Amino acid sequence: MPADCFTPFATDITAIPLPERFTYPFCYQPHPLALIAAKQLQTHLTTQNDWVHPFGIEQQSNGHGKMFGVLVVKNAQQQLGYLAAFSGQLAEQDHLPGFVPPVFDRFTQTEFFSAEANHIAEINQQIKQLMNSEQRNALIEALQTCQEQANQAISAQQKAMIDSRAQRKQQRAMVSNQVATAEQQELFSQLAQQSVQEKWQLKQLKLEWQQKITALDEELNQLNQSITTLKQERKQRSARLQYQLFSHYFFLNQYGEKINLNAIFAECANPVPPAGAGECAAPKLLHYAFQHQLTPIALAEFWWGSSPKSEIRQHGKFYPACQSKCQPILAHMLKGMPLEDNPLLVNPAEGKQIEIVYQDEAIVVINKPAEFLSVPGVNIKDSAFTRLAEQFPDGEGPFVLHRLDMSTSGLLVFALTRRANKSLQKQFITRQIDKQYVALLAGELEHDGGDITLPLAADRDDRPRQKVCFETGKSAQTRWEKVAIEQGQTRVNLYPHTGRTHQLRVHCAHPDGLGFPIVGDDLYGQAAERLCLHAQKLSFYHPYHHQKMTFEVPADF
Repeated sequence: MPADCFTPFATDITAIPLPERFTYPFCYQPHPLALIAAKQLQTHLTTQNDWVHPFGIEQQSNGHGKMFGVLVVKNAQQQLGYLAAFSGQLAEQDHLPGFVPPVFDRFTQTEFFSAEANHIAEINQQIKQLMNSEQRNALIEALQTCQEQANQAISAQQKAMIDSRAQRKQQRAMVSNQVATAEQQELFSQLAQQSVQEKWQLKQLKLEWQQKITALDEELNQLNQSITTLKQERKQRSARLQYQLFSHYFFLNQYGEKINLNAIFAECANPVPPAGAGECAAPKLLHYAFQHQLTPIALAEFWWGSSPKSEIRQHGKFYPACQSKCQPILAHMLKGMPLEDNPLLVNPAEGKQIEIVYQDEAIVVINKPAEFLSVPGVNIKDSAFTRLAEQFPDGEGPFVLHRLDMSTSGLLVFALTRRANKSLQKQFITRQIDKQYVALLAGELEHDGGDITLPLAADRDDRPRQKVCFETGKSAQTRWEKVAIEQGQTRVNLYPHTGRTHQLRVHCAHPDGLGFPIVGDDLYGQAAERLCLHAQKLSFYHPYHHQKMTFEVPADF
């Protein structure tokens, strides 16, 4: 075993008991030994001089953070120490002193895919040349000009027809009260013929311009079809190359079973391994441990450096393993190992009651406690909805109109009849419902208020987290106002104009939002006793008597 991968603890750990079971990697509190290992690694990151990476901790330009992992292990001599790893590359390298190597070194063993990679690079170059060719740009400009000229010509013709129609109407009115004569009938016939002629001229004008546009469009489509064909070839070649590459990523478990990525993901809903699968810290650490007969004791992963632009990562904060990339891999690697209980399978609402704030024949308004599902989840069925369904077994409802995150407390309204449900649904769709939240932020805000418009999309690599994405994200708008500074934290009122998943949590934590996570946010900030986010006020029109109703319940934090 390379001596530079097993790092002994620098402090006395003899008084710290070992965990009875291995870390459940998708939801955990770091074991004290993992915390010590992480702290030791973080000290190394700040003091070493062997390599340079722009973490962006001190506002460096173009800085970007990195996910690191530590795995506490026991060697054959029963000595405790830890292994360290980074996800992807660090300082643009795969191999660095003190860190476990990648599971498969694709950059030093390239003979099996270098030719295909070069071919894909050539296709990329061809696509780029066609996309930026003078011929294509000229056709795009000519098509745009032709469409503009067509619109102008057709609009001018239509305006002339309107003026002409008005003149004919005036001429008819001048003779309409006279006794019908042959001259009058002739005039009416001529005016009618003019109308028919103008309509025919408009039809011909549209046809002529359409023919010109179609000719240019077909010529452009021929070029675009060449680009589409090349893109399809690139996609197919990339898929084959990725499959070939992933066939070389073999992962061990404690039984010595070795399976590659393609086989691991074969039984998943999406059998194609996502890009970057196998490059995360946790699989690299476990593979190295099993490869060198080290016993895994505890695992922890933390972010070091500035947050990415889309995802939210807090410097120094611990994070669970990602679901889409790591869950299938770790399921194989941890096979047969006793794991800590999955906290997500424990019902946090056990023993809690929901408070009914208002109730009549149409609606019920409740104050949902924190750590209480609004609707049944995948693993836990107990929720505000199921509790109300038990309480109103003979009614048409309850009907779910909106939701709060499990960790968010506050006001929820449910419809008890179909008529009420239809009315309130319409109010939610047309955004007639007024909602005010109160939150406590982990930092002091300078400004007094404003608006946040960061579009949100699901982080498919790490559900249920959301991320900011200006390409695929849905519009998300939040108005906010500062209430007070309280012992280094800021109390704010939040007014969501839209209702995206985790909208308020992301808008608060993101650097381009308020820049401070909500206190207790275990996804985008730091876990605490509770998430300090509360739906404090709710206003809507009653579905029957249509009077404005406003409910307010202050937060308990």
